[in-house]
Amino acid sequence: MRLLGHARSHDEDGVRVFTIEPEHLRRREGFALTDAGTGLRGALDQANYCIWCHEQGKDSCSKGMREKPGPSGEAAWKRSPFGVNLAGCPLEERISEFHKLKTQGHAVAALAMIAIDNPMMAATGHRICNDCMKACIYQKQTPVDIPQAETRTLKDVLELPWGFEIYSLLTRWNPLNLRRPLPRPDSGYRVLVAGMGPAGFTLAHHLLQEGHGVVGIDGLKIEPLDERASGVRIDGTRAPFEPVRDVRTLYEPLDDRVMAGFGGVAEYGITVRWNKNFLKLVRLLLERRERFALVGGVRFGSTLGADDAFALGFDHVALALGAGKPTTLDIPNGLARGVRTASDFLMALQLTGAARADSLANMQLRLPVVVIGGGLTAIDTATESLAYYAVQVEKFLARHEALAAAAGEAGQAGAGGRAEDEEVAAEFLAHARAIRAEREAARREQRAPRIVELLQQWGGATIAYRKRLVESPSYTLNHEEVELALEEGIRFAECLAPTRIDVDASGAVESIGFARQLRDEDGQWRDGEPWRMAARTVFVAAGTQPNTVLAREDATHFALDGRYFRAIDVDGNPVKPDRGNAKPDAARVLLARLDDGRMISFFGDLHPSYFGNVVKAMASARHGYPVVCDVLRRRPPASDEGFAAFAARLGDLLRARVERVERLTPNIVEVVVRAPLAARRFRPGQFYRLQNFEARARRVEVGGLPTTLAMEGLALTGAWVDRERGLVSTIVLEMGGSSNLCADLRPGEPVVLMGPTGAPTEIGAGETVVLVGGGLGNAVLFSIGAAFRAAGSRVLYFAGYKKRIDRYKVADIEAAADTIVWCCDEAPGFEPGRPQDRSFVGNIVEAMTAFARGELTELDTPGALRLQDADRIVAIGSDRMMAAVAAARHAQLAPYLKPRHRALGSINSPMQCMMKEVCAQCLQPHKDPATGKVTYVFSCFDQDQPLDRVDFPALGQRPAQNALQERQTAAWIARCRNAE
Repeated sequence: MRLLGHARSHDEDGVRVFTIEPEHLRRREGFALTDAGTGLRGALDQANYCIWCHEQGKDSCSKGMREKPGPSGEAAWKRSPFGVNLAGCPLEERISEFHKLKTQGHAVAALAMIAIDNPMMAATGHRICNDCMKACIYQKQTPVDIPQAETRTLKDVLELPWGFEIYSLLTRWNPLNLRRPLPRPDSGYRVLVAGMGPAGFTLAHHLLQEGHGVVGIDGLKIEPLDERASGVRIDGTRAPFEPVRDVRTLYEPLDDRVMAGFGGVAEYGITVRWNKNFLKLVRLLLERRERFALVGGVRFGSTLGADDAFALGFDHVALALGAGKPTTLDIPNGLARGVRTASDFLMALQLTGAARADSLANMQLRLPVVVIGGGLTAIDTATESLAYYAVQVEKFLARHEALAAAAGEAGQAGAGGRAEDEEVAAEFLAHARAIRAEREAARREQRAPRIVELLQQWGGATIAYRKRLVESPSYTLNHEEVELALEEGIRFAECLAPTRIDVDASGAVESIGFARQLRDEDGQWRDGEPWRMAARTVFVAAGTQPNTVLAREDATHFALDGRYFRAIDVDGNPVKPDRGNAKPDAARVLLARLDDGRMISFFGDLHPSYFGNVVKAMASARHGYPVVCDVLRRRPPASDEGFAAFAARLGDLLRARVERVERLTPNIVEVVVRAPLAARRFRPGQFYRLQNFEARARRVEVGGLPTTLAMEGLALTGAWVDRERGLVSTIVLEMGGSSNLCADLRPGEPVVLMGPTGAPTEIGAGETVVLVGGGLGNAVLFSIGAAFRAAGSRVLYFAGYKKRIDRYKVADIEAAADTIVWCCDEAPGFEPGRPQDRSFVGNIVEAMTAFARGELTELDTPGALRLQDADRIVAIGSDRMMAAVAAARHAQLAPYLKPRHRALGSINSPMQCMMKEVCAQCLQPHKDPATGKVTYVFSCFDQDQPLDRVDFPALGQRPAQNALQERQTAAWIARCRNAE
């Protein structure tokens, strides 16, 4: 606690809660940069405070501190009082040297000294990592604030005329870098770097310097930059770029900044405590290079796999897919409405632009907020939730008033929805008006508005950690972040382990129960008395697991060693990397070897040596690129094709553009996209994420409020593909939100079509298969039914619709089935187009029951399709329809079905990233029908789920997370689309 100078603690019914002294509250406004860092005076103060101990070979900030060698001659790292290794800068940056140059007035030379080991320094420094400070030679007094000095050194050069160009030049031509002062000539080798986070973009830089061509891909949508700055057009072709005289022309206010997607976790996992304009600088360092190409919306393992990459002519594949699988709460109601993972929240906030006033993104958050966890992600989640709440309700009020002015109060806010939504709407409006009144009072009284006090009055945000504050990862790794969070009004409650979440009558979070944690004399923790805290939103920030989904998707190339991928040597033999040591004696970054000698490597959080923070991820690239270069030299390049031609060929295969948009019904459109590799990789049952580019999106103003018509990511199933022409068909139901914008897409428009993702439907041969499709679900079954028939199975298809006008693509459905029962709630129903097909007026379960009884067909006819012969049932439609089919199988349909038939539903939970087990928005609870045990499934990975295990009430609750905002956004989009 002594490290937190202005924190205070108090007792709340036996629980110790930390806050900040009131006079030290920082009054943050929205999502503008919250910490500009030190100025030149502060940097020089720290550089002079340094004793330049490199001159005595004791620069532990760079090299780390070691214990005396043991009997074996090995010297372990010294540890801090918190048990953290004092290994120093993971990049081994020449810190003491640059400090000395800085104090001597050699600003450019100081930057050049940093750039030797850390050319991507725009992504490090202040508010990113302090491993160097922890290992500073000053162990018994305040250490040198090295990150502040580093970032200020960069800024001092950037702010010179042509400063960015000077920095850019030093990353490529650096006279202080004696080993590699200049880029090497074109080697002819081509490397695919999958993942453009800190590890990926750092690796790309080093490989470019070695003369290799690099193509970077990322599953996130990556917005194009202005071609005058980047030299790259939106279609990936090269254009002349203009040198930047004033770096400020590249910067955007962080609360208005386009979420560009580049940078991975640096983009969505780090908040506005750090200037994300630096990500644009890093990207420009790469994109201006002639032997570099960048394509977003491409998930490795989906659009492009290992075999595809090598077949296309790559000599090496490097994986930097750092984002891991979030931990879930295994407690009662652990996935109730109002519970989200921190990854889900931060991605929605930082990637969709939910916090921006002009955004259409929907993310509903209520106070009080409770964050479960004690790491830096928990800190970020808590601070951003408070900042977002104020922005959210003020935007809600502004749009409510604009809509009400046009259409009257009726139908606005929560009117017309569920009772609980009306309650939330009233709450949001009341809070927004209170914030508005406080702002007006502050203007009159010429003081800062006291928003944080209002937020605290409404419940605020509390971090709940299972141990003491001083044992939390956030405190032991970077205590300054804890104090700064407290200054923003966050509370920290210690020694609390969550036990259950209680919900209100509507199924939304109402409170969270804990067991107070007590430590025995032997140091073991045990549960104490129960304790309860009010909560309307619960964020889970309890850590992540390594992202090893590829091992399940492609066991041929990817094997596991415990929780991580298995590492190998250059000959393919398994090796053991140093775990948790970002300065290993050898960088064991190789992962898989092909018979021809080409290899796959892995970096960043994927790697057991380098997980943990941005700078360690970057260190994996610095240590590992020589290994990649070594394996490349062992065989000649796969192709003599020039890089420009290679990148153009690859871009044509990977970049998506709209082919055509056709309206099928009054509220359903078909969007056909040309995306050749995405089409070739499609298997029945898989889906895609469709988005337009914000850079090309229409911008309108309604009621004085600007709006950018950029879509949230839409999960759309591939209805059909044309592999020869590279076309993918997606069917879109216009539901009032982003889906309505699909009709505005134009032929030739560049879009993102990430995928195919999800697991293909298992196609069996020689079976009798019953397909049950409701509404839009029928689009999913086109390809599934055709695949079953092609495999030799017989298909009985129940196609259900609410109205006769809702039916579309009749010929495709007929091609997917041997017999169809057309079901419609609206009389007189449909007229079958084939002799073997039937019609039924009523719902699908009634139709299935009538068919099983023989009321629609002669069951005794030789070769007749019968429900009684079904080996498998596949249901796709609304959660209510699938729940009805699931229940009917054990009730009215039970006498007609085989006891051991399989029944699956395609579960379309709310989805965001769709990159498989990353953001966890798609989590779906399963309940074992025999034991009642609850488990969780990532629906974006396994969408075909056993009907008997799906928790349908929970599935119904998940889409209601943002129901109120979605209804307002639907009305808002309708106004915007009609605006001139």
